Amino acid sequence: MTQHLEALHLESSRAIPVAYETALARVLPAPLPQIFGRRYAAIGPIAEVRDQAGGWDSVGETRTIVLSDGATMRETLTAVDAPTSFSYEITPLSGPLKLLVGHVAGRWSFAPAGTGTRVTWSWDVTPTSSAASFAMPVFGWMWNGYARQSLEALEELLLGG
Repeated sequence: MTQHLEALHLESSRAIPVAYETALARVLPAPLPQIFGRRYAAIGPIAEVRDQAGGWDSVGETRTIVLSDGATMRETLTAVDAPTSFSYEITPLSGPLKLLVGHVAGRWSFAPAGTGTRVTWSWDVTPTSSAASFAMPVFGWMWNGYARQSLEALEELLLGG
């Protein structure tokens, strides 16, 4: 019997004073270690990206994300709907997070906000097991802190800081 595990939806957003028309085009190819370069609790910083062929702008492209502790995850770009959103999947994971996280469906979305853009980052996280699902609230707390500091870093990057 196959067990259905409920995915945890996580979402964080920030209004950034960049033009809506260009926000996605600037975020999509952004260097991940600059955005996700700080640890938050058990979620480590991204140290590097490997095995990326192409400009990370076409559906089906893949790359390997390497965290500072050596853990890896495979990312696949699944949709690009300029200028409103792009989506990706992360699986499989290695390292400590593989005990909790079986699959991630991620999405960045962009909406006009005054003279800038509201940038929203979301993850739908499927736990590895029913036992791991009990830890999802703690993982969610960690992810929210990680997302907040990552969106701050993204703003600095987009504003040239």
